[in-house]
Amino acid sequence: MKRFDLPYGRGTISLSLPERRVKAVLESHLHTYHPDLGEEELVNAALESPEGSPRLSQLAKGKHNVVMIASDHTRPVPSRHIIPAMLREIREGNPEADITILIATGCHRAPTREELIQKFGEEIAGREKIVIHSCEDSEDFVSLGTLPSGGELILNRMAVEADLLCAEGFIEPHFFAGFSGGRKSVLPGVAARKTVLANHCSAFIDSPYARTGIIEGNPIHRDMIYAAKKAGLAFIVNVVINQKKEIIHAVAGDCDLAHKKGVSFLNDWCRTPAVPADIVVSTNGGYPLDQNIYQAVKGMTAAEATVNEGGVIIMAAKSEDGHGGQVFYETFRDEPDVDRMMERFLATPAEGTIPDQWQSQIFARVLKRARVIYVSSAPPEMVRALHMIPADSMEEALRTADRLLGRPDGSVTVIPDGVSVMVTAPENGNAEI
Repeated sequence: MKRFDLPYGRGTISLSLPERRVKAVLESHLHTYHPDLGEEELVNAALESPEGSPRLSQLAKGKHNVVMIASDHTRPVPSRHIIPAMLREIREGNPEADITILIATGCHRAPTREELIQKFGEEIAGREKIVIHSCEDSEDFVSLGTLPSGGELILNRMAVEADLLCAEGFIEPHFFAGFSGGRKSVLPGVAARKTVLANHCSAFIDSPYARTGIIEGNPIHRDMIYAAKKAGLAFIVNVVINQKKEIIHAVAGDCDLAHKKGVSFLNDWCRTPAVPADIVVSTNGGYPLDQNIYQAVKGMTAAEATVNEGGVIIMAAKSEDGHGGQVFYETFRDEPDVDRMMERFLATPAEGTIPDQWQSQIFARVLKRARVIYVSSAPPEMVRALHMIPADSMEEALRTADRLLGRPDGSVTVIPDGVSVMVTAPENGNAEI
């Protein structure tokens, strides 16, 4: 038997399989990469040698109103190692700078006080000025014209009116933006809901270029980079993390150039060719990315890229916060026919995009390809309403998968962390299946 200890919540969940059934294990090679420097040293080194930009301390000179965009509680960004270094660098260049940390929630809920402390540490959470972005339309927004897609670009006024706008973040494969990080701090990070909806429209989500690991030709990325430049995002510090959520690579500098350098690093270490199988096991990398079912769609897309059509995906995600999106949940609860649901999505114009439609559309695409067994702590009736089969353990999930396939010897591909790997077509190595 071959045993896998897969990330699940704050711990792991075990899966044991006969060796003969394991067709492949698809994972990034980041776990084999060991940097010469420690986490804080990597961040400091990036700050000292920025890409395409003066140092942050130089940019801060003479700037009074400095806004630093920071990720929210749904992202495993090691902010405790990044934010202090950025604050020191800014104050080195301008001790009198008025610094605001703006939490980029996108369309997520606001983080709690406890989540801010957990993310930044007690000292920063208690001492620094922290403002939480809300995507709801209000006087706190400013319009900056039209995105390349035609949608209106509406951003948080605090970010736009900053004398210096910078951001932290991390870069990982992203299931429709190609990669996270960089420009995403602005759109969707501090954008109005109307702008996010336009950028995440059904036509863009349906694009073959809106896939994991693809930036060139990706219409979603095109809007995002435009928004970041229009907002004046002058400097970023982005990191790459391993399975232990430790920093193993850091980039800093120009929003586009530094991000591209981080993307290049990931391309070298995270791509793996698809190995089609009857059953594909995936996870969402554990906490904090597997807090709800909504986020777990990301890990499912890695399995989608390598499961045989009509096969079975076993998805393990703790999901202690439940479904994670009311509209997302109701979309599937209220429509039993996934084909009809997809037709409705594709017929929806950009201006008619509704909240969570993009996630629903991608999830529906996954469900059209394979049946999904969901191992979690979410209520079984919730899982069933989302067109999946609930299971309490990996053993139960495997038995159910065998039953669905009608045989006990189906091949299995295991993806220990579905959000950290780019599963690609072996013939070209850069387009997801």
